[in-house]
Parts: sequence; structure tokens; C-alpha cells
Amino acid sequence: MTEIPMHADRTAALIAFLALADRLKHIERRGETARPDGTSRRENSAEHCWNVALVAVLLHGEMPDAPDLGHTLAMIAAHDLVEIEAGDTFAYDEAHLLTQAAREQAAADIVFATLPPDLGAKLRALWEEFERGETPEARFAMACDRAQGFLQGVIGTGHWRDAGIAEAATHGRMSPARQVAPAFEALIGTLYERARAGRMFAG
Repeated sequence: MTEIPMHADRTAALIAFLALADRLKHIERRGETARPDGTSRRENSAEHCWNVALVAVLLHGEMPDAPDLGHTLAMIAAHDLVEIEAGDTFAYDEAHLLTQAAREQAAADIVFATLPPDLGAKLRALWEEFERGETPEARFAMACDRAQGFLQGVIGTGHWRDAGIAEAATHGRMSPARQVAPAFEALIGTLYERARAGRMFAG
């Protein structure tokens, strides 16, 4: 079978987009990652996406409704690309949460438009599917995303306490993820126990 070479303009657009996507490595999140020497630094959004993907690979076999893993991983790869333009919004920053949807829609218009139209539409559809949270894959991806963020708080340096976040304030965000499957309830429930034992919440 003879392969059809990519047109030079399409290749250039792909390279330009991948260079743009590289900026995700410089978008800081509030969660911190602990170094072996006991120091820490803030996690970036690209690291977050990789870790979310790893959670999905590890927990996929525990899911009762068997979501498509490849589709889930594609969604995870796309779900934070808008942060290149919009930045990360801390889950408990009420003021910025009010403007998050509008900022991320505007960012999506910029980020996905840098790709050839078919690929831009594909990635935008994955991002929108994640945001809607209506498919089994989107619900699984959401649970992996929230579990990873919570895990980062536990293995980092307790950013909830530093930000004045009490345990009760996290329940609304974590409850939908805990309900996706028993494996998430077990994982997140254990993380709560460790967070309480480590006095990681404020109050």
C-alpha cells in the first residue's frame, strides 16, 4: 500500500500546533509535586495530563461500564489545551470560576484554530465532550482528572491548608468522581483519610 505524503502546509500547521501545545508545560497549577529531597514545586498542566492518563490506564479495568480507553486517553490529552491561552483556574477560586467558561471558550477559538480544520474540529469535539460530561468516556476522564488533582494535594505539601480550604469545601467537587465507580470511591476515600491524618485541610 502506497502512503500518501502530507502536504507541506499541513505538516507545517501540525508542527506549529505541537510547538504551541508545548506551552502547556509552563502553565502552573496550584498543586505541588514533592521532590525526593523534601522540597517541592508547583505541578504544570502537561504533567497533570500525563498523570491523569496514567490513572485512566490503571483504573480502566475497574470500570463496570467499560468505556473506550483510547477515546478516553484522547480526551484527556485534549482536555486542558485551552489553558495555553486561558491559564489554569484553581478549583476553589470562586471569582475566577465565574469567568472560566467564557475564558476557555475564547481560548478554544484560538488554540484549535491553529490546526488544519479537520484536526481542529476533532480536538475541539474531544474538549467539548469532556466539558459536557455526558458520555461514559467523559465521566471516566472527569473522575481520573479529579482523582489526580486530589492525589496531588495529598502527596504534595497540602495546598488546601495554605489556601484556606476546609475539607467540606472539597466534597462538592469530589462527589461526582467518587460516584463513577467503586474504584474511585476507594481511591478518593483513602486519600481523604490520609489528608485528615496529615492535617492537610484548613480549620
